[in-house]
Amino acid sequence: MILDLKMLVGIASNQLPSSPIGTLNQTEAAEILTISDEDRPHIISYSFSPDEELLAGCSEISVSGTLKVVSSMVYLDLRADYFLTVSCDRCTEIFTRKYSLPIEHILVTSHNTDNYDDTIIVIEDSRVDLDELITSDIQLSLPMKQLCREDCRGICQKCGKNLNEGDCGCNDSEIDPRLAALKSLLED
Repeated sequence: MILDLKMLVGIASNQLPSSPIGTLNQTEAAEILTISDEDRPHIISYSFSPDEELLAGCSEISVSGTLKVVSSMVYLDLRADYFLTVSCDRCTEIFTRKYSLPIEHILVTSHNTDNYDDTIIVIEDSRVDLDELITSDIQLSLPMKQLCREDCRGICQKCGKNLNEGDCGCNDSEIDPRLAALKSLLED
């Protein structure tokens, strides 16, 4: 969904529509969103499918929240709900997890760059693609390691068995010959 900030902050007030934001479906997501009433927050509710190259294994993302125009700033207070299907980084099992990400941004057409604030986004050409913004926020929020569960035991380094399913019986008392000299230090 595209937000046009010129329209939102009333720069081109003669082009503002009379209808408030409604619920958008997938086919309406490409339309330019405009707002005519600055007195109250507007409800945003829509879904989109992210680019598979950017978010592999991600389901359709449901976005809901509010948008409020104050002076020349647009305040976004959104929540993105989605499912992510990935492989565990320890045991390689495929799992699906539900995520619910709060997204808060302030959109402006210009900003004093002396003070850095990651919630303020300067929109150069007055248009922002909400789908792209939400996808970027999701990418930044994902954990570095995807684990099927916090206490995942991984796989056996010798036989490759998933240790979450039980012990494999491999002898783990053998010491790597390159580290054998260090064992003598522990014995003293």
